[in-house]
Amino acid sequence: MKRPTIDRSLIATELRRIERRFMLKSALSLGGLAMLSGCAIDDEPSVEKALAKIMGFTDHVQAMMFSRNRLAREFSTSQITRPFPFNAYYDQEEIRVADESRWRLEVGGLVSDKRPWSLAQFRALELQRQITRHICVEGWSAIGSWSGVRLSTFLQHIGADTRAKYVKFGCFDDYSTSIDMETALHPQTIMVLDFDDASLPPAYGAPMKVRIPTKLGYKNPKYLASVEVTNSFPGGYWEDQGYDWFGGS
Repeated sequence: MKRPTIDRSLIATELRRIERRFMLKSALSLGGLAMLSGCAIDDEPSVEKALAKIMGFTDHVQAMMFSRNRLAREFSTSQITRPFPFNAYYDQEEIRVADESRWRLEVGGLVSDKRPWSLAQFRALELQRQITRHICVEGWSAIGSWSGVRLSTFLQHIGADTRAKYVKFGCFDDYSTSIDMETALHPQTIMVLDFDDASLPPAYGAPMKVRIPTKLGYKNPKYLASVEVTNSFPGGYWEDQGYDWFGGS
């Protein structure tokens, strides 16, 4: 008899929704009702609405505290986590591999040059190396060595309107996320080509991922397929399911 297929991502999503509702109900029962009056603890729509208010407030505070001049901590080579863990919303056996010779990064939105970019074009630019800590929302962290082109440099080359609010990332594994322009212009936000002094492997997002050490792991998209500069709020894969949008670490 064939075993039924288990949708792990659906199960994980529902477990996280249950956990968020439980945490919020606990907070409200400890005095949060004074802050969010009118929220019935046993009324799921009210709980979700209250949670959205809290998340929006958190995003606002994190954005106010963020500074392009404040750098994430960097580490020594001896502190690199080996092996660096694989993490995605699917199993490692389901990794999609791109033909790097044919891969092109699509460019859209508020930019003056929308021509796609090849890996060779990125390799022709100055690379920045960093050894920084990846912090996962699930509670673990790992230190890795990453090299790539500053996102700010790429945005300059395509004539991006840096007065725009957001930069959206699309990925060929159907993932997506977005960041604020201030984070996009942070000197440690890079478009990664190499991991640990070798070409980025498929497990970590080949042919390109975005490394943002000032944000939690789910804001660091892998398997990059497109970049869009926009003033329309873009959301993201996990953000649309209730995760904090700003996602600062």
